[in-house]
Amino acid sequence: MERRKFLETVGAGFGMYGLAGILEGASTNPLAVRAPHFPAKAKRIIYLFLNGGPSQVDTFDPKPMLAKYHGKPMPAGNLKTERKTGNLMQSPFEFRRCGKSGIEVSEIFPKLGGVIDEFCVIRSMYTDRPNHEPSLLLLNSGDKLPGRPSMGSWVTYGLGSENQNLPGYVVLCPGLPVLGHQNWAANFLPAVYQGTYIPLTEKDPKKLISYIRNSSLTPEKQRKELDLLEQLNQHHMAKEGHDSQLEATIQSAEIAFRMQAEAPDAFDITKEPEAVRARYGDSDFGRGALIARRLIERGVRMVQLYHGNFQPWDTHDDIELHRPLADQSDGAIAALIQDLKASGLLDETIVLVGGEFGRTPAVEVGGLVKVQNGRDHNNHGFSYLVAGGGFKGGTVYGSTDEFGFAAQENKVHIHDLHATVLNQMGLDHTKLTYRYSGRDYRLTDVAGNVVKGVIA
Repeated sequence: MERRKFLETVGAGFGMYGLAGILEGASTNPLAVRAPHFPAKAKRIIYLFLNGGPSQVDTFDPKPMLAKYHGKPMPAGNLKTERKTGNLMQSPFEFRRCGKSGIEVSEIFPKLGGVIDEFCVIRSMYTDRPNHEPSLLLLNSGDKLPGRPSMGSWVTYGLGSENQNLPGYVVLCPGLPVLGHQNWAANFLPAVYQGTYIPLTEKDPKKLISYIRNSSLTPEKQRKELDLLEQLNQHHMAKEGHDSQLEATIQSAEIAFRMQAEAPDAFDITKEPEAVRARYGDSDFGRGALIARRLIERGVRMVQLYHGNFQPWDTHDDIELHRPLADQSDGAIAALIQDLKASGLLDETIVLVGGEFGRTPAVEVGGLVKVQNGRDHNNHGFSYLVAGGGFKGGTVYGSTDEFGFAAQENKVHIHDLHATVLNQMGLDHTKLTYRYSGRDYRLTDVAGNVVKGVIA
């Protein structure tokens, strides 16, 4: 911009200073709390994503027939799998009846088993593709192809956020899952609704959420700087038309400024008693679950916690690797449920636990694996756990076949899960739409049904 043009723009901006209050009142805060379509059972979501694809027959869907037919071909015929698989393989883990409900849970989740009465175990999930990328996109954004907004973006677009000093949608992960930032992108929704990514690679909160403090300017000077910047941006949009990216930049700067006061406290888990931190565990997932609880307590609308970098649960070689992975997450999930229950927040917080698909009941024998004690991807049938937010705890919904390969009874597609979660948040999935490129889009595309059998 030329000097004369800059002075002209600044002059116009100061000339409009007296109208700042009117302009501010005329514009709407995109993260302001908005009323749901109907009375909601839940206000917040914590999504614990076990990226890579945990095996349903080794975690929450026991199949005695696998022991009977261990080492033998599946009687029903060939499995339609992504890679080459061999004979059926029994689980190396024992299942135990847990809680008053007696739901069977794998021995690798002893602490989660202690709180299983709070969960509805959906054993009949299925999805469209057996590979990670489209399955992750479908779980997160309701479509197998990139370019659609994530569930967290849709939820914050529909409901706003209860805390204007923190992002409405936060994503925690040590590293990045497959496809990275695309999993929590807002895409054609206003960019302010995209997930705020926090890499769980640091324990020190000052390093964990770096760059939100300005060491060279006082808060008062920062406020004046932001006010001037907003006036210039508003003047630009008044002349050139609305720009969602520019609006998102304005909002992001405002949120970052307000975060200086509240975010360091929210992310500082050292303020929790040592005994509490010990219950969650010192793993990345454990610290992330504790941060998720602290964010939800402060009014953040949705927190998504990925278990680890890339796809840790992708156990093609050896299913025994599920044991250390469960050990990293078991205590954290149980502690989170216990704390939310004790504070009363579980009633209005949905807790989702699951991955992008399940795994085959047969051993993988292709040339890409060495140990040949693992399982291939399986999109035909897998399990999800849902607690709080009006879901029916202590119950099992649906089932897979006797070998745990395909969903059979009360099948639940990803679109159905999304529709049900939105329903509990007070949102009609057919009415939560956004017009883009000449048509109305929604999280559930043109499908999805609310699964009434999982709702209390």
